[in-house]
Amino acid sequence: MSKLIDLTVLPDRLERAVQRARERNIIIPTFKQQRNPALIPDKIVEKLKNVGLWDLNPLNLFRITWHNEPVPFGGGFGPVNFLEFPKELTGVEARILAPIGKWFPTGAHKVGAAFGCLVPRLVTGQFDPTTQKAVWPSTGNYCRGGAYDSNLLGCESIAILPEGMSKERFEWLASVAGEIIKTPGSESNVKEIFDKCWELRESGEDLFIFNQFEEFGNYLWHYEVTGPAMAEILEQVMGPRDNYRGAVYSTGSAGTIASGDYLKDQFPTSKIGASEALQCPTLLQNGFGAHRIEGIGDKHVPWIHNVKNTDIVMAIDDETPMSLIRLFNEPAGKQYLVKQGVPEALVDNLDLLGISGVSNLVSAIKFAKYYELGENDIVLTVLTDSMDMYQTRLAELTEERGEFTEMDAAATYHQHLMGLSTDYVQELTYVDRKRVHNLKYFTWVEQQGKTYEEIQAQWYDPDYWTSLHGMSEEIDALIEEFNARTGLLKNL
Repeated sequence: MSKLIDLTVLPDRLERAVQRARERNIIIPTFKQQRNPALIPDKIVEKLKNVGLWDLNPLNLFRITWHNEPVPFGGGFGPVNFLEFPKELTGVEARILAPIGKWFPTGAHKVGAAFGCLVPRLVTGQFDPTTQKAVWPSTGNYCRGGAYDSNLLGCESIAILPEGMSKERFEWLASVAGEIIKTPGSESNVKEIFDKCWELRESGEDLFIFNQFEEFGNYLWHYEVTGPAMAEILEQVMGPRDNYRGAVYSTGSAGTIASGDYLKDQFPTSKIGASEALQCPTLLQNGFGAHRIEGIGDKHVPWIHNVKNTDIVMAIDDETPMSLIRLFNEPAGKQYLVKQGVPEALVDNLDLLGISGVSNLVSAIKFAKYYELGENDIVLTVLTDSMDMYQTRLAELTEERGEFTEMDAAATYHQHLMGLSTDYVQELTYVDRKRVHNLKYFTWVEQQGKTYEEIQAQWYDPDYWTSLHGMSEEIDALIEEFNARTGLLKNL
């Protein structure tokens, strides 16, 4: 089987990439440094004391990690940032924990997925930043991360995302991306994004399309960086009687689900849950539709989703996260939560959950209820981004529904948290998994150029997915060689 991430070196183009990095003062971190920032050179750590978290500064490539100090400027590195949600908020005894995406550059962990896709192509010379534009097809945060990484790496970028995404995303991209292309629809309209990519390919322009739904660098980054970060949370919180039961993720590009593969390697009895919007139940019912859980993408199964390793799927009514962002952020909602016994310190931090983060929390609650988990059971999920990108959504909800009152807070709390049920949850049999996997055919083989042999290998070849797991070491060696050729690290 050929390598799932092509590491063929193209010398002439690589030399131009090295020269560009030298000109722009770009040093590239390794996967192992992003996993463990203690390996980052002291001189870089010192320089970061004068750099803002979202600054367009190449040094912020070293802040693509779950270990950033949670401050907007000058922070160092420390433990993984995470929240724990108590039963007063969740209604379940199980401990639900989630690492926080806000403390990445751009305020979302997708900047790491973009790094995982871009850097292997850069350090092999397959992507030439002096002649090619980097194209980032996305339903939101990934194209923001790609545009950000491209800017730091001195590359021209094109961000592609649906026109229905939040106003804040477009405003942010306008200051970072070279070009923005709006495609029809909302977060569930992924095919329209893919169609635009084909249009660009056929335009004759010199482009490199970093499709997060098929680039295994996305999978690899989450397996090698997010997975160990989540394992570190477990090491920190687990007592002798505690059991890690599983992790639940919105499907999205399925990159983050790779961290579940890592955790299952460490905890073989743990489970992986995949969550989607009830209004577009692709995995659950082979369904379709539009929804309001921004950025998770659907109506297809991503090429990089290791479906054979997924144990349970569930669908979340998009009204639940849309109501809960009001409960978590409006003054009346926060006051009501405190009255219900939710610690005030946590209430003050609930703006760390964006819309998909709220959906992930709800999914983890449903997972805990389905498996009847108790106080010694731990469930993990992920907070992809924060409310920074969704303030206009709150304003729209207020305009549409009126002021959020204490009565609204009580109704929302009891309906959308305490009243959550296990409807629209399916534990997958072998046949169920194969049904979901087979859906890949219609997108990837019929439309996107993958082969019958490849889709069969994903299911039947026992080495297909595990062949990725050691590739970060090979890529790190290429990164180190790239940095040595620029001479910048040596001359710090």
